[in-house]
Amino acid sequence: MTAATLPDRITGLLIDGAWSEPQSGQWLDIIAPAEGKPYGRIAGAQKTDVDAAVASARRALSGEWGQLNAAERGRLLSRAGLIVQERAEELAQLEARDTGKPIAQARADLAACARYFEYYGGAADKVHGDTIPVQNGYFAATEHIPHGVTAHVIPWNYPAQMFPRSVGPALAMGNAVVMKPAEDACATPLALADIMLEVGFPPGAINMVTGLGMEAGAALSEHPDINFISFIGSSETGVAIQTAAAKSHIGCTLELGGKSAQIVFADADPALVVPTVVAAITQHAGQTCSAGSRLLIERSAMDTLLPQIIQAFCEVRVVMPHMEGQLGPVVSARQKARVERYIQLADDTGLPLLASGQMAPELSAEGYFVQPRMYGPVPRDHRLAFEEVFGPVLAVIPFDDEADAVALANATEYGLVAGIWTRDSARAMRVGRQMEVGQVFVNCFGAGGGIELPFGGMKKSGHGREKGWEALREFAAVRTLLVRHD
Repeated sequence: MTAATLPDRITGLLIDGAWSEPQSGQWLDIIAPAEGKPYGRIAGAQKTDVDAAVASARRALSGEWGQLNAAERGRLLSRAGLIVQERAEELAQLEARDTGKPIAQARADLAACARYFEYYGGAADKVHGDTIPVQNGYFAATEHIPHGVTAHVIPWNYPAQMFPRSVGPALAMGNAVVMKPAEDACATPLALADIMLEVGFPPGAINMVTGLGMEAGAALSEHPDINFISFIGSSETGVAIQTAAAKSHIGCTLELGGKSAQIVFADADPALVVPTVVAAITQHAGQTCSAGSRLLIERSAMDTLLPQIIQAFCEVRVVMPHMEGQLGPVVSARQKARVERYIQLADDTGLPLLASGQMAPELSAEGYFVQPRMYGPVPRDHRLAFEEVFGPVLAVIPFDDEADAVALANATEYGLVAGIWTRDSARAMRVGRQMEVGQVFVNCFGAGGGIELPFGGMKKSGHGREKGWEALREFAAVRTLLVRHD
């Protein structure tokens, strides 16, 4: 594989252990966000292709894949992780071009990718059941068994991480998977799937169907022969996924949107706060579900701490993927238009612009670049205070005291992540335990991919948990065995 091009042989569909062309003959362009033009193509799967992929996964369960024990499944995942480490640079180059993110971020994503494979490879044979004391003459035990065929729909923002994060625990538990990556950025998942063939995953254990969400994605989530759905994406699409799962009476995990708050108290350490708050909204151009898009800052610190954050924000550079900088373009023309509508709304409603990032002179005129913006103070009833932008736009909202901070942080329909910044450990515990979110960070934000940390939301940020040990349990059912022996 060249540094930033997906080989033609793996741009099709992966079904039954082999790459093939779509039955419809439909192909879609792969667009490089920094260039705004195609650099390759992917298959546009239709319902017949999805049917074939699901049937392939079903056969795998009763074939070679279904006969492997947990340790053997774990070895395959671990081998995939080793190859990802060996080829990390070429995969990072591919990720950077396909998503537009700077190469430094892409390299970090591939390091996390390898770690996901390593983590779930090591965990595969360590998910134990329990024995249950019951009445005399009986032995009772539980075991965790795979759901069967699992469907995986992942987004375009972190494909190199999302691929192993989604399929890793599913495969570790013995499921056969069918993945539909996002059409806007799926080159790295296709390359990773090819690596999994190389290390020896049996035919049908993993299947890939690329294409449009309304076609391939809908056909997969509504398929009557899947047993579980894992979805990462927008809250709106999450409703359709959950509805499809309900119709088939199957389970699903949903990791959806967010409007995460950074709660900064006046006693916070500026050396920790300033760089992290800026990075949390500019990483990958703000296209992160857990982006710290709301800066809630204690009113008494507005004149001391806020100027330091403004200065750091003004130093942020928007760059081409091969350059050193904090962020690149957003992923598509559609996404650029969405973010710019929010910026226009902020300007039209008179929100004070506190800071804006720098645009490198080398940027392509055709790329989907957006200048980072920081607005404040933002009124609490303004759309920028509670709607997800999914772009590099930071809303600054002052608060008066601890109770006000808690109420403000929880005053959105989302509940994914929160950051708390204070030197007062008792206050950090009090506030943290009142957050209506799935993850709380104190004097930090994020954890290098957070592979080991259960991740998921509350409210409209979804349900179920990815990452860590909890993800393994999501991809298995509990079966109880009761044996009478008197």
